[in-house]
Amino acid sequence: MSDTSNDSKNEVPGENNASDLNERLGSGMEALTLDELDDFMKRAKARAAAFTPTQRAAVEERIDPVEAEAAPLDSDQLAGLIADFYPELPHRKLRPRRLVQGVIIDFDNTLARLKRPIEKLMEEGARQAEAYMRSTGMDLPDDFWKNIVEARIFAQTKSDDEQEEHVADDALNFLLQFYGYPASRMDGNVLRRAVDIFYAPEMTGWEAMPGGLELLGWLKQEGYRVALIANYSCDRVFQRVVDYTGLRPFLDVCLSSASVEWRKPGQEIYEPVLKRWDAEAYEVVCVGDSLKHDIAGGLELGALTVHCQMIPLAEDQRILDRVRADAVIGNLSQLPALIQAWAE
Repeated sequence: MSDTSNDSKNEVPGENNASDLNERLGSGMEALTLDELDDFMKRAKARAAAFTPTQRAAVEERIDPVEAEAAPLDSDQLAGLIADFYPELPHRKLRPRRLVQGVIIDFDNTLARLKRPIEKLMEEGARQAEAYMRSTGMDLPDDFWKNIVEARIFAQTKSDDEQEEHVADDALNFLLQFYGYPASRMDGNVLRRAVDIFYAPEMTGWEAMPGGLELLGWLKQEGYRVALIANYSCDRVFQRVVDYTGLRPFLDVCLSSASVEWRKPGQEIYEPVLKRWDAEAYEVVCVGDSLKHDIAGGLELGALTVHCQMIPLAEDQRILDRVRADAVIGNLSQLPALIQAWAE
């Protein structure tokens, strides 16, 4: 009797329950239901709470904690372990996550430049657009082409002030109504075609900035994602320009303000890119020529910023003391070294 009594006193509460559970699982029986598992956990906790000091010491004697130390594995050993235990993973391509995941870069005066003055291109396009609308029977004031140019400049200024894009189709529509042309007589297809004609000389007036295609090729080769974001009032024209300049194959995202109706430096235009990349703002580099749009937008976003000064902007002089980029470059060939340094 005394031996049995002593054994029961030294028994660790919950041990028999654990043995019963192991026997049940090992015998091929069905796994516990959620209710059974919940009941088991309640009984185990109740027994653990009733531990005497002697029983608690008996449990602690069975635990011999050993502080684990990290194994000193080099990259080849780690790759070997991955290959042995996780053969389905592309272990040869695995590498630590870089601090720079992608680059958001501007278009005009950064990746591309105009071969002719913008004033000449707008005049040529506006004259052709006016002639086209007259050919469809539209009754327009004399020299209406001047109003088309003025309307574009006004819409751009208003868009900058409000950080909401006033798209080109709407700007022409409002212009015609302002000059008394009845909306009931407007043909949407004609207006759309007139806008395309207005932008046509400009569309073919762009060329890739020296070193632009080489930069994009390097970024793609190194595995960086690239988003092109530009303030532009007509998305379909902008997308054609991107194709015309040969930039498309290197881009992961190509976004104009007209497509989302938000402009830089507003933060809304950046959100689709960060979401697509599943990246944090600090893992992104914003590159552009405008302190007001590109650099201020990148700084507010929380990204690293690079100010391109290949074609300096006069308006930047007014905010030089308030908006300072993380780095300044004079040509695109300087950008890879910056990105490599930040990515390490």
